[in-house]
Amino acid sequence: MRRLVFAGLMIAVCSVQVGCIVPIWSASPDRRVRQLIYASENYRHIPEIWERIWFLDQPDFETPYRTHGGVI
Repeated sequence: MRRLVFAGLMIAVCSVQVGCIVPIWSASPDRRVRQLIYASENYRHIPEIWERIWFLDQPDFETPYRTHGGVI
């Protein structure tokens, strides 16, 4: 029983070290390049989405220049 548990534990540890069983990208170079381009295009929009979430893309109502406050 102890050997069986130890063997199962070793298989679990080794399977974690190996990585994913199913690769995320295609083996064909043409399809893989297309998939990588699509993925990078999706990542390109993350800063815009972040600005929209934090309302950083909204217009600013402050003056665009410093005012003197006195008589010029």
